[in-house]
Amino acid sequence: MTVMKKGLMTIVGVALLGMQLAACGNSNTNTNATNAPSNTASDTPAATEAAAKPVEITWWNFPTFQALDGEVGKYEKEIIAAFNEKNPEIKVNLEMITFEGGPEKLNVAIASNTAPDVIYDAPGRIIDWGKKDLLAPLNDMVTDEVKNDISPAFWKQSSVGDQIYMYPINTAPFMMAVNKTIFEKIGALDLLPLNKEDRTWTFDEYKKALQAVKEKAPEVIPTGFFAKSQAGDQGTRAYIANLGISRFLNEDNSAVAINTDNAAKALDWIVQATNDKLSVAGAASLAAADVNDLFLQGKLAFTLNYSAVLKAQNVSKKMVEFEDVLLPFPTMDGSEPKLEPYLGGMAVFNNGNEDKIAASKKLIDFIANDAVYGKKNLIQTGGLSVRNSVTGLYNDPEYTYAEYARKFTTDAPTIADGYADIRTFWFPELQRALIGGATGKEALDSFAKSANEAIAKAKAAAK
Repeated sequence: MTVMKKGLMTIVGVALLGMQLAACGNSNTNTNATNAPSNTASDTPAATEAAAKPVEITWWNFPTFQALDGEVGKYEKEIIAAFNEKNPEIKVNLEMITFEGGPEKLNVAIASNTAPDVIYDAPGRIIDWGKKDLLAPLNDMVTDEVKNDISPAFWKQSSVGDQIYMYPINTAPFMMAVNKTIFEKIGALDLLPLNKEDRTWTFDEYKKALQAVKEKAPEVIPTGFFAKSQAGDQGTRAYIANLGISRFLNEDNSAVAINTDNAAKALDWIVQATNDKLSVAGAASLAAADVNDLFLQGKLAFTLNYSAVLKAQNVSKKMVEFEDVLLPFPTMDGSEPKLEPYLGGMAVFNNGNEDKIAASKKLIDFIANDAVYGKKNLIQTGGLSVRNSVTGLYNDPEYTYAEYARKFTTDAPTIADGYADIRTFWFPELQRALIGGATGKEALDSFAKSANEAIAKAKAAAK
């Protein structure tokens, strides 16, 4: 494995809004959940190799876990204290980073050869680092039991070829959400597909629901959209792809697949819906967080970038009381939706010190698999386990639905060659369509041209 070189060009990070997780309170957690992670740190091959001498490692963490007592990083310190009870020879230095400034701070650290030893993040950044030979492979940590208990799709997102670079831990499908309380107040609850186990619905059914809000609750914006930046872009691409029954990239991630006639019609409809006041005004200058804020203020009936983990996080952020309910994206013909997964996990930077690498793997193993903290950590993220055998963590119907909706999970484009560049071409084309500078087809074709060039360039560079 190559040690990181100084002067590495800045890596464009993936700011997945869905990484902003927090736990639900005790009212919606099931402390009697069965099938918690069973293999503790002592069960995995890497963990059996005790450190020969005291070692010090640095853990950088986004706010993945809920802040205890309003203190960011307090829960992480609790993890470290529990870890040290079993591994007193390993000193863990914690540094909390933010979603706003963290990606650039990581870029600078990598370029100056001062990257942390271990990090909890998502595939977008981690796989990019793996492709650049910046990470230590984690294959020796993965037992056959763990390998077989996690979906191949998640391993695909966690690996580069045969090398595992991210140890997957928590997940949740990205979906829409609706303010159910609004529909109850206007007597239109029957317009939502909540009486169906799978909650699937058609484009026409969705449009009827939007029209009902516009007519019966004129103070509420029916739905949202955003295109200010790449943050939360999984929401906009899934929205258009499902409305237009199309994929974002093709099956092997070798080319853009979103520039179909149906997807173009969906984008044209989004533009028209804005003009018709069915969708939020000024979407070209709104970020994903702006739209979710409108939802949390009770000013928006539907939001596009949501998940079980965001629902948990948003409990304390609501400006008014209402019931937020998860929904899959509608499709043109009512067929099953394709939902991109949020996936969180941990990676180890190869900083050229085998002792630090081994110690970092022990920390990851403890966080993911400890008999007590493995389950506790999952609940603290507000996420679902990537392990198929670990279910029933929460007593909440929306978590039950989120687990059900995993059947709709599709492969995410974040592992595509050139993805860091691909996503930079997406939102400018959405903006161009929203302000009337291009039709939906023109915007999507332009995106496809630039993105396909980025894919080809990245593939050539990898050879």
